[in-house]
Amino acid sequence: MPSILEKHWPIILFLLLAILICGITILTVNLNRQHHTEITISDAESPICKGEIYIEGAVANPGYYPLQQDDTVESLVKSAGLAPDADLNNIKIYIPKIGKPEPIQKINLNSADSWLLEALPGIGQDKAIAIVKYRTENGPFHRIEDLLNVEGIGETTLNRIRDLITVED
Repeated sequence: MPSILEKHWPIILFLLLAILICGITILTVNLNRQHHTEITISDAESPICKGEIYIEGAVANPGYYPLQQDDTVESLVKSAGLAPDADLNNIKIYIPKIGKPEPIQKINLNSADSWLLEALPGIGQDKAIAIVKYRTENGPFHRIEDLLNVEGIGETTLNRIRDLITVED
């Protein structure tokens, strides 16, 4: 007489396989389920920007511009008037710490007009015109010391303005 196992083994095997397949399916679904993480962004206050911003470099009108709350970098740069050779991939913004002195703006001997050169201590109208004339006739200054080649400018004058001038682009 055959036992129950021998008689019903195909059904038992089918049930065991079905249970195994269901178990693997449930396990796979649980492992692959994406766990969502909730990110909360706080409503931090934006800093209140006021005052002035100084724009220099490849702009038509370097100088200080009033800074309003909703100003963008683009609007500020446009107000200064971009030069044709402006490199907009390298815009630099410097925010000083409170109480830290601002860096001195230097006058470029190779591009300054005579009226701007006159603002330097010891450089009057005649010396300013001589500087512009020298660079027109001899090309750009390569070193600050080249200024000694300009008629009327000596070591004393150069030392007085050395920290106020540059020959860099």
